[in-house]
This record gives sequence, C-alpha cells and structure tokens, in this order.
Amino acid sequence: MTTPSVKVISSRDNPLLVRLRKLGRDPGAYRKYGELWIEGDHLCRAFLQRGGVPLQALISEEAWASPWRDLALRASAVSVLPAALMGGISSLESPAPIGFVVPWRGAVEVQPDAATVVLDRLQDAGNVGTVLRSASAFGFAQVVALRGTAGLWSPKVLRAGMGAHFGLSLIEGAEAEALCALTVPLLATSSHAAQSIDQVSLPWPCAWVLGHEGEGVSALVQSHCSQSLRIPQPGGEESLNVGAAAAICLYESARQRMNR
Repeated sequence: MTTPSVKVISSRDNPLLVRLRKLGRDPGAYRKYGELWIEGDHLCRAFLQRGGVPLQALISEEAWASPWRDLALRASAVSVLPAALMGGISSLESPAPIGFVVPWRGAVEVQPDAATVVLDRLQDAGNVGTVLRSASAFGFAQVVALRGTAGLWSPKVLRAGMGAHFGLSLIEGAEAEALCALTVPLLATSSHAAQSIDQVSLPWPCAWVLGHEGEGVSALVQSHCSQSLRIPQPGGEESLNVGAAAAICLYESARQRMNR
C-alpha cells in the first residue's frame, strides 16, 4: 500500500474544511460535489471493510498520536488538524476524532431480479437509515427510493444507516415507472389486508414496498404490487412506525427463506 501524503491544517478557512462543512450540513451537497463526508470509527471501518478507499482522512492531533493513526493511513491522503477544527466540520453532538472523504457512487441501474426494498416518499432521515440497516441485515441487496424520499446519502441517513450503505445498491429519485424494471413480485403492507405476512408463503426474491409515514403507499405505486399483506398487531395499535414495519416484513421474508 502506498504511503499517503500527510499535511497539517491550521485554518478554518482551508478550502477542504469549507467544503466538508457543506457536505456535513447540506442534505443534497453530495450530489454537487460527488463526495461524502463520513465521521467516526464505525462508519470509517464499515467503508473499509467493503473494500472502499477513502479519498482523504481527517484526524485530530490527539487521535494522530493514537491507534486511529493506522486507520487514517488507509486513505490516499491525510490531514491532521486541531480538535477545535474537527469540531467545526462535524455534524455530531460529540465530534468524532476521525472522518473520511469518500467518493459518492452516483446513479446506478435497477437490478431487475434483486431482493429489493422500495421507499415511497419516506420523509424522515432516521426512518430511511433504519430501513437500510434492516435491508442489509436480512439479505435485501437493493433499495429503490422513489422521488420525494429523503436523500439516501444525506448526512442524517448515513449516520442512521450505520454503514449499511456500503453493502447495498442504492437508487434514489426514481419515478414510479422505474418499478416496471423489477421482475420480482412487489409486496405492500396494509392494515386492511385480508392476510397477514405470517399466513402466506412469501416469494423470494421479492420487493417490499414501504410508504410515506402519514399517507402510506400511493395508489400509483400500489398498482405495481402483486399482493398487500398486514402485520398482525394483537395489541390493537392502528399502525407501526415504518422503520419497525420494515424490520418485521424483511425478517419474515428472511425467516421463511431460511426455513425452506
């Protein structure tokens, strides 16, 4: 491995820091710059574990004198800066001592036969990140986010995803017509459906469709689905948080698949 160049940054007006402040705080800045800013040991290691090569590592002076130095040296270039400057580019309440600048993959094509999660206008970044984590955990390789869904690579979604992004194929800003490219059956959830998810043999692979937090799946997207199923709720609640509903549906698909 080539030894990266190492430089010291001492000014908050450094162009790299100016750019990273925008990447960390503007949900759509990654599209403009073609880069992502990921912070903290967990996200950085998750990126490396998937074979990623950081464009740049930024590390505090204190962390540079610790084992985190070895993590930083996995990048193509390293910048060492005071903790106060690290705090200035962080979007975390407790700034991390290390972060990576990594390339954004950009647009990718829909994989027709991949086990998929479809997001129909999910607004909350925490919910979106939670769904991505569940998709990765339960063997769904692709997420298709329809137009109106929170940016999949925005800082809040990245943090909530906890590294799941780096193992998934992610399509964002898609129109409902893009679902026609999927050859797997599309399944939607509805509290009014006659059958529950544990009463049917779920197809594999499939695509689970998750709708807007308040409005659910739109009629247009519903028209692409081959089946609507309900989640049993013996406690009597009217609905579940979409992140919780996703975890239940994706787990049930994984459970049935493993038991066949």
